[in-house]
Amino acid sequence: MDDSKLGKRNKRDDWSPHKPVAYPPLFVWPPQPVALLKWFAGLPGYLFPWTLFYILVSVLTYAYLTPAAETMKTISWDWTLFLLVRNWAYVFIFYGGLHLMYYVKRIQGNTFKYNGRWPEVGNPTFLFKHQVRDNMFWTLLSGVPIWTAYEAIMLWMFSNGYIPYMSWAEHPVYNVALLLIIPLWREVHFYTAHRSLHIPVLYRWFHKLHHNNVNISAWSGLAMHPVEHVLYFSVVLIHLIVPSNPLHAIFTLAHAGLTPAQGHLGYERLELAGVQINLNTYPHYLHHKYFECNYADGTVPMDKWFGSFHDGTPESQARMDARFLAQAQKAKQNDNASA
Repeated sequence: MDDSKLGKRNKRDDWSPHKPVAYPPLFVWPPQPVALLKWFAGLPGYLFPWTLFYILVSVLTYAYLTPAAETMKTISWDWTLFLLVRNWAYVFIFYGGLHLMYYVKRIQGNTFKYNGRWPEVGNPTFLFKHQVRDNMFWTLLSGVPIWTAYEAIMLWMFSNGYIPYMSWAEHPVYNVALLLIIPLWREVHFYTAHRSLHIPVLYRWFHKLHHNNVNISAWSGLAMHPVEHVLYFSVVLIHLIVPSNPLHAIFTLAHAGLTPAQGHLGYERLELAGVQINLNTYPHYLHHKYFECNYADGTVPMDKWFGSFHDGTPESQARMDARFLAQAQKAKQNDNASA
C-alpha cells in the first residue's frame, strides 16, 4: 500500500488524508436518493461491511451464546458469569487481535497510521506507567463488567415481560428496521453523553482518563472511568420504552462494546489478504488530538448542527481557534464583571 496517494505526512511522521471529512448524504435537502442508496448499500457504506458484521455477531450470540429465556427469569451467578466470560472473550479476540496484528506484529507498519508514534511506556500518566496495560485494566475490569451488567438486567426484564417485546415472527419488517436504526441512535446518544462529559468538572473527574490517550490504539477504545462506562452503555435503556426484542438489546451493547476498538485503532484503512478495508475513523482521531470537536462518529451530523465539526482542514482549525478565543474573552469579561 502507498498511503502517499491518499494523504500526506508531517515532520513528526503523522499521516492525514488529502480529502476533508464529509458527512454521508443522509440528512441533506433536497434528498439525493441515488447517493443515499450508494452510501447505504455500497462498499464501504452504512451496511457493508461494519454494520452487517456487528449484526451477524449479535445474531450468532443470541442464537448460540445466550441462555434460554426461562433460565434468565431469575437473576443468578451462573448465567450472568457466563455472559461476562463471553463478553471478555469477544474483547480479547477483537481488541486483542487488532492490537496483536497492528501494534505488536505491526503487519502494516505506520502505513495509513494517523500518529507516527506508538503507545507509551514509562509515562506516569498511565497505570503501571504503561499505556496498553492501563487501557486493558479499565476495559476488562470496568468496561466489560458494566456492559455485562446492563445486558443481564435487560435480558432478565425481557424474560419476565417487564418491557415491551416485539416478536420476530409477527413483526419481521419492524425488527429489521430497528436493527438498522440502532447505530444511528447510538450516535445521538454518544454525542449527548460525550459532550456532557466535556463540561469542565465532569471532564476532570471522569473523562480525562480516556483522553490521556492522545495517541490512540485499539485498547484505548473502552479505557474509561467506571462512571463514563455507566453513562456510555446506558444507550441500551432505549429498549425500556421502544418495543423491541432481546436481539436488539444484545446488538446495541455489542455495537457499543466492540466498535471502539475499530474507532480507536489509529489507522485510516487496513489491508487484509490483499483487500483494503476503510475504517474512516479520522474524525474521532481529530477529537483525541484537539479535544473539543467531533464528539460523535460522523453519520448523524450532530457536530455540524451544534458547531463542533472539524473536517481536518486548516479552515476548520481556524474556526475552532476562533471559537475558543471568543469563549476565553467572554469568560474573562465575566470574571472582570464579577470582580
